[in-house]
Amino acid sequence: MAVVLHSEPLEPFNLVNEHEGGLSPGSFGACALFVGTMRDFNDGDAVTAMTLEHYPGMTERELALIEDEARTRWPVQDSLIGHRVGRVEPGQPIVVVAVWSAHRQAAFDACRFLMEALKERATFWKQEELQDGRRRWVSPSPQPLSPEGRGA
Repeated sequence: MAVVLHSEPLEPFNLVNEHEGGLSPGSFGACALFVGTMRDFNDGDAVTAMTLEHYPGMTERELALIEDEARTRWPVQDSLIGHRVGRVEPGQPIVVVAVWSAHRQAAFDACRFLMEALKERATFWKQEELQDGRRRWVSPSPQPLSPEGRGA
C-alpha cells in the first residue's frame, strides 16, 4: 500500500505501472483504477487554476488510515493513492486511486471507498483562481458513505 503526494504534474498511469511492477505477477486478478482531473468550471464560474494545500505528515497519515480501513473491509492485495498538491491547471490529473485484488468486485468496491473516503476525510485545502481574477476557497462537500462504502 502506498500514499504519494506530488507537487509536480501527476502522471497517474506511470505511477500505477511502477507500483504494479513491484507486485508478484499472477498474484492478483483485477486492478480497479480511478483518475480525477481538474475541471475548468465550478459553482457556475470559469476556473483557471487551483492550489491544493495540505498539512505534511497529517495528510499522509489519514490517507494511510483510509487504506488500512479498505484492507479490513475487502480482500485487497495492494493499493495506491497518488494526490497532487500545489498549483493545478484544468485538465491536469489531481488524484489517482488504484486497488489490486483477486477479484474485480472487491477491487471496484475498495477503489470507490478509497476515493469517497479521501474526499470526505483527507486534509486538503483548495483555493480556486477564477477567470475574472477572484480567488476563493472551496468548501468541502463530502458525500456520506454507506456501509458498503458507496457515496450517497
